[in-house]
Amino acid sequence: MKNRLTIAAIAATLSLSTQVRAEDMVFTSWGGTTQDVQKAAWADKFTEKSGVTVLQDGPTDYGKIKAMVEAAGVTWDVVDVEGDYAVQAGKAGLLEKLDFAVIDKSKLDPRFVTDYSVGSFYYSFVIGCNKDAVSACPKSWADLFDTVKFPGKRAFYKWSAPGVVEAALLADGVAPDKLYPLDLDRAFKKLDTIKADIIWWTGGAQSQQLLASAESPFGSFWNGRLTALAATGVTVETSWDQNITAADALVVPKGAKNKDAAMKFIALATSAEAQADMAKGTGYAPVNLDSPKLMDPVVAKTLPDQQTAGQVNADMSYWAENRDAIGERWYAWQAK
Repeated sequence: MKNRLTIAAIAATLSLSTQVRAEDMVFTSWGGTTQDVQKAAWADKFTEKSGVTVLQDGPTDYGKIKAMVEAAGVTWDVVDVEGDYAVQAGKAGLLEKLDFAVIDKSKLDPRFVTDYSVGSFYYSFVIGCNKDAVSACPKSWADLFDTVKFPGKRAFYKWSAPGVVEAALLADGVAPDKLYPLDLDRAFKKLDTIKADIIWWTGGAQSQQLLASAESPFGSFWNGRLTALAATGVTVETSWDQNITAADALVVPKGAKNKDAAMKFIALATSAEAQADMAKGTGYAPVNLDSPKLMDPVVAKTLPDQQTAGQVNADMSYWAENRDAIGERWYAWQAK
């Protein structure tokens, strides 16, 4: 589980803390190709402009954030987290308030701005299919839940987070504007119909492997992972029908030792140019509203912010209030 704290993780954190110099700061994210782009688009450019070295760490671990804050031993300065967690952690006192005298929020998508966080990027859960592996690809969530018309394994995100529950309800005919509060009984009943055919993916790289190998020839994926996979030559079909948006956010853990540098880092990371570079490198949408004009229009049109017809926005506030209760039921259901 993502938020599980291990002795090894604590040891790694303590080891890292001994390596960090006063002029260094630490950026933590989820690893893989997304963090590679974050490093190139944000961290390296921040170092060039400020002289502050940005060390990379990861993956993001909510249990570790809580443990570091409670022990007054915070070694992470800026962390990329899921949007609903950012809301919850801010209310729980685990995060520093952001300095909006340093961070210009006037150009940021207001959906992803709170006192304690700003958007990192936003993405959509979409239906992906390996066209070479099947005779027909599912186009809708109802299709993806139809094991008669579309037999075979289907891939879904393993962790309790916005996306899968909403997809199950949409597949069962719930109107997008009637999703919240989530009808969990109805969602799990629908999920029961395909449970034996689900392969769970825990991270973006694994999801790509499942689709490329056709171990799971279709499923629910982060849109940027499909863009990246298609660039490798895999014949990927993406359906944006009722794509479900969610966002990552940038936060500063309470007690971060390099808070001033952290605010300046976030200011650069959310600037129009840096967000445009991030979007071009990942296929995820920028949170800066001026970024699209800095991008090739052909590329910009492929991002989630341009796929608004039928788009479904996951309710981050609802998830923040209910993530623990939903998670308890989610993992109990998976274990049955």
